[in-house]
Amino acid sequence: MTQTILDKKSIWIKIGLIAAGITMPLWLGADEVGLTFLIEQLETNPSGDTLMMTAFLLVMLNTVRALPHYLGALLLGDELGYRLQRPWLKIIVPIVIIPLVYAIINVYNPLDYYFGGPALLLVTSIVVLQRIAKGRLRPIIKSFLFSQLLFGIQWLDTVIFLTPFSFGGGPISTKVKDIAVSLGFETTLSFYSLVLCSIFVGNAIVLAIYLTVSEQKWTMSQDLNIARGEMIESRSGREAMHLVHDLKTPLALIEGLNSLIQMKTTDKEIHDYTEKISDSIQSTSNMVSEILYDERKNWCTLKRLIEYVRANKLSYAAITFDFQLYAQEDTEIYINKIRMTRALINLIDNACDTVDGHPDAYVAIHTKEEENGVYLGVADNGKGMTTKEEKHIWNPGYSTKSHPGVGLTFVKNVVEEHDATLHIDSQKGKGTTFWIQLPKESARFENSNH
Repeated sequence: MTQTILDKKSIWIKIGLIAAGITMPLWLGADEVGLTFLIEQLETNPSGDTLMMTAFLLVMLNTVRALPHYLGALLLGDELGYRLQRPWLKIIVPIVIIPLVYAIINVYNPLDYYFGGPALLLVTSIVVLQRIAKGRLRPIIKSFLFSQLLFGIQWLDTVIFLTPFSFGGGPISTKVKDIAVSLGFETTLSFYSLVLCSIFVGNAIVLAIYLTVSEQKWTMSQDLNIARGEMIESRSGREAMHLVHDLKTPLALIEGLNSLIQMKTTDKEIHDYTEKISDSIQSTSNMVSEILYDERKNWCTLKRLIEYVRANKLSYAAITFDFQLYAQEDTEIYINKIRMTRALINLIDNACDTVDGHPDAYVAIHTKEEENGVYLGVADNGKGMTTKEEKHIWNPGYSTKSHPGVGLTFVKNVVEEHDATLHIDSQKGKGTTFWIQLPKESARFENSNH
């Protein structure tokens, strides 16, 4: 399990952030950002404007140097807690890592990298943020909120009356505050620092609550759509089953009357007609059985399957349909013909919705044979999908349109019933191809090279 987690690129990105935070003081210090120059100016030519500029630059420097390892620890705790199914790791990992980073920095850094009041407040903020979020906020949102908290809390280092409480105990912070006292600006500096701290921390808290509630509402809406989709699918399925089951009665009556006609006549021509009627009744009965029982499968040629597909709703005037049939048409596949046809029609309908309004709307139906089985495909030149959309399209109720999507859920069920595999090849802005791969044992390659 540990090895599997360490193989994840996202884990190493978080570890990289922590490592960047550890090395930050080596190449980003007071000299590099011009803070040393401003302090020298304050000492030789003190002024309130220079003091406030120095305080701002100090806070920015502290924020930028702290941000990588704080964010790395926060996000690493999130990911480990999720992957290991241990929610408490979301809190424990930052609590352990952040003080450890300070300790490592102080081993090589001649200046004391101060772990004081702001650091303790920030660690506490992580705990509170994790408790408020409860897994509802995405990592990018947490990072944004915490960045605001970090910047706001860093201002407490320049509040002079908080110095006895371990705020601003580092050498640079102490020097800036000493200069403020000598200028008589201690009250002004403390006031502006508290105001800025309140603005950023308050904004982060309000946003955290708002975004958590919004995320919760969105999740509830998605759950409702999924439930609605499952209800629609279940209800439609039950109604279809009742209707199909009711077909059995008139079919039996027709078969009985047809047999009676055969018994009552010796006319050869009428016998020929009744034989055709009997064959049609048997074919219809088999179709009804396939609809009623999803496990009912028979050998069917690709030619017959494509004929069924052609006979179903390929009448979109503005869309060009192209049949690229590279598999041998007499190759047989072991399927529930009705359900597989419906699955392909659902994919075609979905492709038609995708290319709706496209000036060169195009949908292709593919067949091909490979060593590992037979492939049935539906391609379009629509807008394509993102990786995120690909993950959600199979959820009942999920749809990029205004109504709950159930068609793709049915496709997934049919694919699973046939021990088949479904592949998606999609590029944003270029189109999507769905491939249903039927396993080799479900195909008979007659009159072909396989």
